[in-house]
Amino acid sequence: MSSRLDLAPDLAAVYPPFGLAVRAGDLTLRVIADADLPEYAELLRRPIFEDPASPQVFGWYGTDAEARVQGALQFQWRLRSALGPESWSMPLGVWAHGRMIGCQDVSADRFAELRTVRSGSWLTLDAHGHGYGKLMRQAMLVLAFDHLGATRAESAAVMGNAPSFGVSRACGYVENGTQMSTERGQVVPEQRFLATPETFRRPEVPVEVEGLTPALRAMLGA
Repeated sequence: MSSRLDLAPDLAAVYPPFGLAVRAGDLTLRVIADADLPEYAELLRRPIFEDPASPQVFGWYGTDAEARVQGALQFQWRLRSALGPESWSMPLGVWAHGRMIGCQDVSADRFAELRTVRSGSWLTLDAHGHGYGKLMRQAMLVLAFDHLGATRAESAAVMGNAPSFGVSRACGYVENGTQMSTERGQVVPEQRFLATPETFRRPEVPVEVEGLTPALRAMLGA
């Protein structure tokens, strides 16, 4: 599949998130469209964690593959219908060299007032170890700080998740207290992280953002 935004212009016109694309080095991040769902489903059937029994495993991952796919597709459609200035979540599919390898989410509540985004991400196991996790987070932060006007970016990871901690620190996040996981089905402690435009460690490659139209800005409260 091409990493270019291969959507009919009228689709992005009626639902502006479909026009958004962020490119950084080998990676392209864009909102997952219906045409991407078969590839997305195949991705969800592949291993993401070395140890599926680890407490670091996402609650939604701890089901059989077909239930995981069905739940994920319903989740995608639900997020689209709920997106608006008061609350929004955009799951950005991540493509490397035209191949989908994971997902980088960015979300916010009352963004116009709080100027704060949250994020979460995952990569298939065979995409680990190539620097993609760091670069896709940096690309999301460029979108948030430079193009949307965010002043804070928050993230969290289960205690002991050294790879996730490492990505956060490499992007300029600092520790920001702890919390219990808010994900359904998990009662585990998490480390919170915070990044600001001042702490952000920028990527070594240029980041290009396209499709951030006035209509999309209005939908996001930006």
